[in-house]
Amino acid sequence: MRAIIPVAGVGSRLRPHTFSLPKVLLNVAGKPILGHIIDKIVGEGIHEGTFVVGLMGDKITEYVSQAYPDFRADYVEQEERLGLGHAIYLSRRSMGAEPVLIILGDTIFDVDLTPVLKGNTSAIGVKAVDDPRRFGVAETAAGRITKLIEKPEKPTTNLAVVGLYYIRNPKLLTECLDDLVAGDHRTKGEYQLTDALQMMIERGETMVPFLVEGWYDCGNPETVLSTNRALLEKRSTGRVIPGVVVNEPVYIAPSAVLSNCIIGPNTSVGDRAEISDAVIRNSIISESAKVHGALLENSIIGNGSVLSGSYRRINVGGASEIDFY
Repeated sequence: MRAIIPVAGVGSRLRPHTFSLPKVLLNVAGKPILGHIIDKIVGEGIHEGTFVVGLMGDKITEYVSQAYPDFRADYVEQEERLGLGHAIYLSRRSMGAEPVLIILGDTIFDVDLTPVLKGNTSAIGVKAVDDPRRFGVAETAAGRITKLIEKPEKPTTNLAVVGLYYIRNPKLLTECLDDLVAGDHRTKGEYQLTDALQMMIERGETMVPFLVEGWYDCGNPETVLSTNRALLEKRSTGRVIPGVVVNEPVYIAPSAVLSNCIIGPNTSVGDRAEISDAVIRNSIISESAKVHGALLENSIIGNGSVLSGSYRRINVGGASEIDFY
């Protein structure tokens, strides 16, 4: 089985971090978002995938090849961001007769996929949400999906499509995507995957929903921090460090250097980060960042940034340097 992972989004809501780094490489709970996704699919027995890349795609290629050398990856470039349906359309030549798993690259999932992947029908992950107008939604009857609608103004269901799609009939999906693009059928200005999946249903494909309770969004700084907190609560990996008070849950990379500080709760410290004379909670300190003499809360410090000073709430992108006086 092959996974298809669209990762071409620019992450405008996560600037300034995404000026220098693709959104899917932002660190959450000790590893990049994309690392959590690949770990999940490898754990489900999927060892090959197609990544749909865009801006800074070379950094994604480099990360995957170095962190997962045994994962059989290929890459397709989406030069124009024309929607999720367009991204999957560009990857159509990598699909064969075998089922495919489509998984969005900006969200992290905690769900047992084994029953889904062993099933005999196509399946789409859903979750009940308070405001389904922000998502594609799935109408259901008798345990089947009857209709898929992209961001409805007046939704008739609160079941949001969360970005996990198990497709048993990739040939039919390819045909529907071809028709979607050839007919220039767009919704809200883009080629939507939900529209292609709806075509599949209308042409006889059976699709069933499966509930995904562990769905963690990484679309903006606030949700990145809440996802970091949720993941740490499941797998905290603190260390005993002389002169450092560690309040679980935390992640502290083995190569991080800490002295005279209080870390946590809900804090991740990346590889080669250096922290001294600081109190940090509910924050992410990324790779090679340096923090000295600061009290931080609800903050994200990007790769290679340097921060020294006093109490602030900080959201600073990679390769920055800030001094407070």
